[in-house]
Amino acid sequence: MQLSELNQTDRELVRGCLENNRLVQRALYERFSTCLYTLAYRLISDREASNDVLQDAFIEIFRSLAGFRFESSLYTWMRTILIRNAMSYLKRNARLQVITDEIPDKASEISFNFTAEHLEKAILSLPAQARSVFILIEIEGYKHQEVAEILNINEGTSKSQLNYAKKLLRRRVTKEADE
Repeated sequence: MQLSELNQTDRELVRGCLENNRLVQRALYERFSTCLYTLAYRLISDREASNDVLQDAFIEIFRSLAGFRFESSLYTWMRTILIRNAMSYLKRNARLQVITDEIPDKASEISFNFTAEHLEKAILSLPAQARSVFILIEIEGYKHQEVAEILNINEGTSKSQLNYAKKLLRRRVTKEADE
């Protein structure tokens, strides 16, 4: 059976992985790795580190599959593991920054002809904790309470970091429009 012929449900993927079927394990990886890598990159802003976090997350995913109870979708469960790994990476590398009113210089690359690519660059240039909160809430759809648990911060901090991220993004867009 070719890998491309595998169009399996989440339950079939989990069952095959638990049976150590390498083809099914590869299918699981290929189905979810791109979207999980994208999330890791948005959170970390470093390609190599994002690849490392993705690989560590998949190791944890494969080791933990026996405990997956289908209380959420397989992707949601995997995404949570990846986010926790990304946050651990950021903490280990002391990349979570205290918020300030300063705007990092990275925003100067954004042009007035604002595109999705420019927005992505602006988001990636946010301070790490503000970026993480913004991505988890505005892009991934988490609630403040969930983000607070994931990032090990209180709910009020999550709300203030989101407001701070939005404020910085507004300033950057407005600044570029004025130039």
